[in-house]
Amino acid sequence: MDKAIVKTDFKFEGQRSLYVGKVRDVYDIEGRYLVMVVTDRISAFDVVLPRGIPYKGQVLNQIASKFLDATADICPNWKIASPDPMVTAGYRCETFPVEMIVRAYLTGSSWRDYKAGARERPGLSVFVESYKLVVSLINVYPVSGTYDDVAG
Repeated sequence: MDKAIVKTDFKFEGQRSLYVGKVRDVYDIEGRYLVMVVTDRISAFDVVLPRGIPYKGQVLNQIASKFLDATADICPNWKIASPDPMVTAGYRCETFPVEMIVRAYLTGSSWRDYKAGARERPGLSVFVESYKLVVSLINVYPVSGTYDDVAG
């Protein structure tokens, strides 16, 4: 079995910095461009696990790349190219720090909110945990940097 790629150490011309996230390594080039390498690292509840899954980064990057391409005519985005299955290069942009979660089941933070009495969603009546919803819920949260503030 191929070895998972859990660490990168590139040196690009004009490189200013390297940000190592839970899954992605992001190289800042001249303050104008980013080279994002999606590794095979696994993150669960803000913990990076010791072993990666081979090809995980490639799959995640190719999915993101496909959707960036598919929606570029609707909303311009940062992508310039994906020169490798695990890499996307693009313009450094101002971020819009939100996270969107689509739920098909009443679970996690939505279940906790429901149990605490929150009923702001039309059509919610009496449910049990992990109830399969007839219509998916879409939750949009500001990103604060911690998992517990966003979803569960």
